[in-house]
Amino acid sequence: MVRALIQQPSVQQSRSFQLKRVVELPGRQAHSLILESGQEGSRDSSEPQKIGWALGDTKGPVSCLDAHGGIRARGLRCQPNSDLDLMKAKFAKLLLGEDMSGGGKGVSSALALSNAITNLAASTFGEQKLEALSPGKKARWRREIEWFLSVTDHIVEFVPSKQTSKDGIDMEIMVTLQRKDLLMNIPALRKLDAMLLSYLDQFGKLHEFWYVSRDDESAKDDTQRNGDKWWLPAVKVPPSGLSDVTRKWLLFQKESVNQILKAAMAINAQVLTEMEVPESYIESLPKNGKTSLGDSIYRSITDDYFNPEQFLKSMDLSTEHKVIDLKNRIEASIVIWKRKMHHKDGKSSWGSAVSFEKREIFEERVETILFLIKQKFPGISQSALDVSKIQHSKDVGQAILESYSRVIESLAFSIMSRIEDVLYADTVARESLIEESLENLSMNTEKRLSSSDSHSSKTLSDFMGWEVENDSSYIRSLAIKESYCKGEEDINMNKPATVATPKRLSYLEKLESLALRSPTARH
Repeated sequence: MVRALIQQPSVQQSRSFQLKRVVELPGRQAHSLILESGQEGSRDSSEPQKIGWALGDTKGPVSCLDAHGGIRARGLRCQPNSDLDLMKAKFAKLLLGEDMSGGGKGVSSALALSNAITNLAASTFGEQKLEALSPGKKARWRREIEWFLSVTDHIVEFVPSKQTSKDGIDMEIMVTLQRKDLLMNIPALRKLDAMLLSYLDQFGKLHEFWYVSRDDESAKDDTQRNGDKWWLPAVKVPPSGLSDVTRKWLLFQKESVNQILKAAMAINAQVLTEMEVPESYIESLPKNGKTSLGDSIYRSITDDYFNPEQFLKSMDLSTEHKVIDLKNRIEASIVIWKRKMHHKDGKSSWGSAVSFEKREIFEERVETILFLIKQKFPGISQSALDVSKIQHSKDVGQAILESYSRVIESLAFSIMSRIEDVLYADTVARESLIEESLENLSMNTEKRLSSSDSHSSKTLSDFMGWEVENDSSYIRSLAIKESYCKGEEDINMNKPATVATPKRLSYLEKLESLALRSPTARH
């Protein structure tokens, strides 16, 4: 113990000496200092230093000592263990704008939050199978999405309010309240989010369908929409198909998820509409809407008789690229016409060849087409205008609303698509079962026909479907009837035939017969 007390000053001296050396040497990058515990005093300072020295027991830099006070192994770094440390790391990345170098080349706070919510949803919800989320993924989603949504609690606006003082005097003051759009939409999106998670939990109780890999032998002859979903595992159902209860339940779930999809789409469309159109997008537009739409589309829209549904049927929307191209053209024309409506004074460099009344009618028509496209293709990629608005948005509240509603919309569409895959597999299984039963029926019919050809020709009773009894009494009665009829024929044949002889009349009888006739009848 005395020896330890004697060695303590040397240890303190070694600490101060090494700290002084690190500070005085310019250009030297030291990770940390070490605690030298030598047996015979301090070692030579030229000895290679070890990584892992803690400056002290006070709170400040994270200690890399283990639970027993020893130094951790070389190469191990301190990892954040608590949710607080993880939240600090998340928000530090957001503050840096995803630029970890700190050079100021990062994105805006709005875009950083939007990307964070999108990446969180992509890593949590996989569109591989229709199954419940694992408890770990569900807990992570709920925890981290609340971190990002907590930013909206501090986005407020001043609203007038009345306050009564101690003297009983009513005063009108300004108080802070969460912004109106966030106050209305954030609770609604949270409700939709919770409903989708509850629907996913219910799918974990179903065992009437399962998934196999595309490389599996049973999935090679699978015909369920392999063209556009080749990366997804194949759905398998029993040979007889799903039960009626499961099929009805899946249809009910599909309709419920469809309602959530429509609500999320409405919120997302409203937020995107309220976002400001970037100047960079406006500069890339042509001078008039006709150039943006093209001659054929412009003639169809400006025609006196216009039917939006018939217009969509006439367009080639076979691929996603063509749908997005039409959507981009329509959105560009809407922006052009709206800007011309707001520049009625003629100072705009864009010409005005169409009256404002007609332009309003054309704008309503293309907005109707755009609405029908969004309803018909809910899972379509974002248009050029939407991407430009998201990238150049400076409003943090709108960025959070847009990204949160978009990931809920994407999740709802993914669940609906997976339900449709299961129902499609059930339909294929039922059709194959019906075809198999029809083939068996045709084979049995052919066997019956071939067996009937080997027997005697059919009678009238066989064609009519009459069933003839084979009882001996019935045959005996037929024989009796036949013999009876034959006996009557024999009797009639043996009976002598009666021959009619002409009757001789006397002379007087002839006169009487002639006297009774008329004069004309005599000759």
